Amino acid sequence: MDWHAQLIDVAKLALAYALALPVGWYREREAHSIGVRTFPLVAMASCGYVLLGMPAYQHTVEAQSRIIQGLVAGMGFIGGAAIFRAKGNVHGTATAASIWNTGVVGAAVAQDRWLLAISLSLLNLFALRVLLPLKTKLDEREDRQPPEQR
Repeated sequence: MDWHAQLIDVAKLALAYALALPVGWYREREAHSIGVRTFPLVAMASCGYVLLGMPAYQHTVEAQSRIIQGLVAGMGFIGGAAIFRAKGNVHGTATAASIWNTGVVGAAVAQDRWLLAISLSLLNLFALRVLLPLKTKLDEREDRQPPEQR
C-alpha cells in the first residue's frame, strides 16, 4: 500500500470538504434546510467517488467517465429533492443548483483541478450571497405587476 498516495487522497477529501463548507454555512445561516452538513458531505463524497475511479487505481478513463456520469445524475436527484412548489411559486432552485455545483467542486479537487474547484466554490457563494438583493428586488418588481402582465 502506498501511504503517500493515501494521504494525498485524504488531503483532497479535506480540501473538497473545506471548499464546500462556506456555501453550506451561508445556507444554514439563512435558515435553509440544506446547509452546513449537506454541502461539504456532497463535495467530499463526489471527490471520493472520482478518486476511486482514477487511473492510478487501475481503472480506465471509461470507468472514470461512468463514475462522473453517475455523479451528475445523483446530484440532479438530490437537487431535485430540494425543489418544491408552494402557492404558485417554485422554491429551492438555488439550493438545487448549489448542490449540483458542490458535486463538481469535489470532482475537480479529485482531478487536481484546484483553480476550477476554488472558482466554482467562490462563484457559488457569490451567486447566493451577493446576488440575493438583486433577486429580491426583481421579485418585488414582478409582484407589483398585474397578473396579466406577468
